[in-house]
Order: sequence, then C-alpha cells, then structure tokens
Amino acid sequence: HVQLVESGGGSVQAGESLTLSCTAPRDIYKGNCIGWFHQAPGKEREPIAAMHTTLQVPYYADSVKGRFTMSQDNAKNTVYLHMDSLKPEDTAMYYCASGGVNQWCPQMPEPHQWQFWGQGTQVTVS
Repeated sequence: HVQLVESGGGSVQAGESLTLSCTAPRDIYKGNCIGWFHQAPGKEREPIAAMHTTLQVPYYADSVKGRFTMSQDNAKNTVYLHMDSLKPEDTAMYYCASGGVNQWCPQMPEPHQWQFWGQGTQVTVS
C-alpha cells in the first residue's frame, strides 16, 4: 500500500509562513512528479504546485505564485512546500500526490489522474 506522508500544517496568522513536507517511498519519489493540492471545505481539490524530482522545474498556480516555493531533499525522499505571506484564503487541507502524471509534469492534470496520495495536513490562516 503506497502512502505519501504529509506534515507541517498548523494554525498561523495572516502574513506568517509554514513549510509542509511530503515524504514518499523511494521508488515513488525518484524520477517522478510530486504535486501539492489544497481543498477547502465544500470546494473541489485544487492544484497548487508540482515538480519532477529529477528535472526540478516547478509549476505554481497563479494564486500562490511568488508566495509558495517547492524544494526537495533527495536523501530523505521528501519534497517541501514553503508557504510565505499566508492569507486566510489559503486555509485548506493540503495533500501531496504522485504517480501516473510524468508526461504532463510539472503541469498538473486533474486529481483523479494521480495514483498515490497522502492523508493531508490542515493549514489554517486567520
């Protein structure tokens, strides 16, 4: 059972920063696209950012461009989402995903096309 594991969520004030982590099994992490989505209550899951762990050319949604940055640590099979200047509208559950989308990466296809997901981590901005 493949599982991605997110961590790092929390409650912050507007303008503050958080860094989320997504750790994947080695055979999923290496040479694959890893993306971040968020989902607010009552809304659809939306793409935020993605990056292929070998090519390392990121994609960012317009809503987070200039505020969010992806990075990675190959020794830990982990990608990070650094979130600066957080806004109340960033409040959501954040998920990382991988698998089945390398041909589009870093562009982000619909959530149903991604094979593997984490359990999510909550970010609340007030």
